[in-house]
Amino acid sequence: MNADGCWHCGEPLPAADAPQAQVGGVARTVCCQGCRAAAEWIDKLGLADYYRLRSEPAQRPSAAASDADAWERADLARHVVRELDGDERETILLVDGLRCSACVWLIERSLGALAGVRRVQVNAGAQRARVVWDATRCSLPRILAALARTGYRGLPLDVAALDDARRRESRLALKRLIVAGFGAMQAMMYASALYLGAFDASDTSTRDLFRWLGLLVATPVVFYSAAPFFAGALRSVRARRLGMDVPVALAIALIYLASLVEAIRGGEEVYFDSIGMFVFFLLVGRYLEMRARHRAGDLGDALARLTPMFADRVRADGSLERVAAAELARGDRVHVAEGGAVPADGVLESGHCRVDEALLSGESAAVAKRTGDMLVAGSLLVQGPARLRVEQIGADTVLAGILALVARAQTERPRLAVAGERAAAGFVARVLALAALTAFGWSLLDPARAFTATLAVLVVSCPCALALAVPAALTRALAVLAQRGVLVVRPDAIEALATATQVVFDKTGTLTQAPLRLERVELLRGDSREEALALAGALAHGSRHPVARALADAATPASPRVVDALRAHAGDGLEGIVDGRHLRLGRGDFALAGTARATAHDDDAVVLADADGAIAAFHLAERLRADARAALDALRADGLAIEIVSGDAQGKVADVAARLGVDTWHARQRPADKLARLTALRADGARVIAVGDGINDAPVLAGADIAVALAAGAELAQASSDVVLAGERLGAIAEARAIARETMTILRQNQRWALGYNLAVVPFGALGFVPPWLAALGMSISSLVVVLNALRIGRRRERAARPARLRREAAA
Repeated sequence: MNADGCWHCGEPLPAADAPQAQVGGVARTVCCQGCRAAAEWIDKLGLADYYRLRSEPAQRPSAAASDADAWERADLARHVVRELDGDERETILLVDGLRCSACVWLIERSLGALAGVRRVQVNAGAQRARVVWDATRCSLPRILAALARTGYRGLPLDVAALDDARRRESRLALKRLIVAGFGAMQAMMYASALYLGAFDASDTSTRDLFRWLGLLVATPVVFYSAAPFFAGALRSVRARRLGMDVPVALAIALIYLASLVEAIRGGEEVYFDSIGMFVFFLLVGRYLEMRARHRAGDLGDALARLTPMFADRVRADGSLERVAAAELARGDRVHVAEGGAVPADGVLESGHCRVDEALLSGESAAVAKRTGDMLVAGSLLVQGPARLRVEQIGADTVLAGILALVARAQTERPRLAVAGERAAAGFVARVLALAALTAFGWSLLDPARAFTATLAVLVVSCPCALALAVPAALTRALAVLAQRGVLVVRPDAIEALATATQVVFDKTGTLTQAPLRLERVELLRGDSREEALALAGALAHGSRHPVARALADAATPASPRVVDALRAHAGDGLEGIVDGRHLRLGRGDFALAGTARATAHDDDAVVLADADGAIAAFHLAERLRADARAALDALRADGLAIEIVSGDAQGKVADVAARLGVDTWHARQRPADKLARLTALRADGARVIAVGDGINDAPVLAGADIAVALAAGAELAQASSDVVLAGERLGAIAEARAIARETMTILRQNQRWALGYNLAVVPFGALGFVPPWLAALGMSISSLVVVLNALRIGRRRERAARPARLRREAAA
């Protein structure tokens, strides 16, 4: 820390009356009252260790960082805050000023100390933080204010924040790369004259001039372009771990200092050209890795940009007014012109139209919509115009749900990535030991060659490729899967998908097509058909189960019925009090339990009963999903065992299993029975994929090795699983498994290449056969190979699928 600068942010101190901050009982001089407040707030939280761990000064608090109060407005907050279970709320923040592991440590602990904050996950690489809090005890403005007090600006995830962070990172990386490239070319030009003997041995003045010119162009490369490597090495040392930046920074520093000493004393060799090439090639690799990471996030960015900024709201007199999309409210009617984007989730009130939902569901063909169908925000109107009634806005839309799932995946660190970092750290320790051994050996044999050989070992064996092997492959895989409508919420799911041996399907709403259709009402007492439907619809209205939805849609009472003491019994049905009658709706044994009279009924029917017995039996018709048979055949061809476990009646499950060619099935399974079946399969060594609707099956999905939710429409935002299929294509499961297996193959290739390269070239470097510039080139090329190999994921399947997609688009 600069002794003449602010203790908190490093800025110059005022000429007089500089404020003093009390940190750890010691007075520290700061530049302004904002830094004083931030430093004392950090100390008050008991987090003063931040100043020991950090590798760069903190960001100076500014007026821009204190705009948290603006998010008190509900019309703004609804676009960035998601409702979870009960009073839980969630937001994803882009954190401006997040630089190092000390920043992550400080943010997690300062936000975690707020009353009501339940979880904080910070990803330094993506500069994102996921915060979950209790809305009754905390709020978004309090969270942003706490970040501002510690010197960070939190930007709730929106298009402007995404663009700003990406643009700033890309611009800075490109500037460093240009400086390094220019320095490398100039240093190489000066060095060529020296290497090729352009000067007489007696012309030392001209030789020294070219050496000083090499120093002049190498200095900005070291102190500006290579700054990220020094900062990373410092973070690693302060955190008491060895990262891949440690040998890189050590090599750069040694080359520069040794060349400087040689230039001053007129020695034999300088290596300013090696510094430029080394840093340039390193930055090229990191720039390509950053571009690959940005491309992986392009889907999320594209989704964020799908919602238009403005919408045409319909006035009471039928005229249109142009308003900001953020101003729309539930119940508003909106006009969407042909070629325009849908501004909010809503119900289509006009006639037929066709919409493009490619980015939302992965299906490239336009989808036909009829009156009463749901249109989702961000879908493009291919054939229109259309008029819709707004149902969901802001963070409650399908689009916001997809963005939240993608962002949640980006804030988690996969097990494979953690293991790769540990392996790289261990390798760094061995590299440093080998470099020390090389230096010692050559100092005994030939001291003149000790320095170059040691540098070659440090550079050529840097485990950059090993550290990139896992994140490069996983980042690419997440992007490819998302483009196909497969949203991976938990990155570890890719490994589980690749190694699965069995798939267990639910039936209703998963293998069968929603919505179900009421086929027949069997009256068992004196109530009319309309009365029985009204009673059943009142109970079913509050449930998301496909059967309940079908009954709620079929019931059209003249006036809504009020339900008291409504309770859902998982796997059995619903009960509640309607018009003073205690009713049960569901399986026959559940509905008739404890009744005075049991009436015979079809076992496949949904029964409505009260204390006197059965009132009516409802018979529902269902149809298979269009791609169900093809999807299951593809999974079987891939060597997976298929099983159906359903809570429905035996006859219905047997019929579906026969039509799909499934030999193993179980009917009348309650959630506890389904969990027991999954437990038994896993106990026998099976790695199980459980496929359900993500809402009603959430407790059961939790018992599988990997949970896949088939969720469409508004359900996307609420699906609880490891993987969400953003559409209605069961075939996406087989595609996802193929991509997961390809990912694991390429990941292992990357690891083998990185390890093999290091083991092959280190002996040559240690024996003095590799000059520093060649070591830099080889190390950089090995990193590029890893990144480029990872970019192959999904390309072969994309080429194979392109003709079929073009045929579908032509047919549409």
